[in-house]
Amino acid sequence: MRKLLAVAILAVSITACSKTESGDLEVEKPVVGTVTDTLNVPSVDVTTDTAKVAVPNIDIRRDTASIKVPKVEIKR
Repeated sequence: MRKLLAVAILAVSITACSKTESGDLEVEKPVVGTVTDTLNVPSVDVTTDTAKVAVPNIDIRRDTASIKVPKVEIKR
């Protein structure tokens, strides 16, 4: 039942909108009767830009160190 109600609401909302020649949307609001409002839809331009990012320089050097390691000898 809920799916049918959701589909009905979606169908009504799709049919209650129309586009004007300039690209704006006209929406009918369900008041007592119907009232038509015009929504101004903004235009969106997507571009790319280049930015410089400071990245740290990591220098990896191998170093050796002398450590004392216990040595176990078993005498038989």
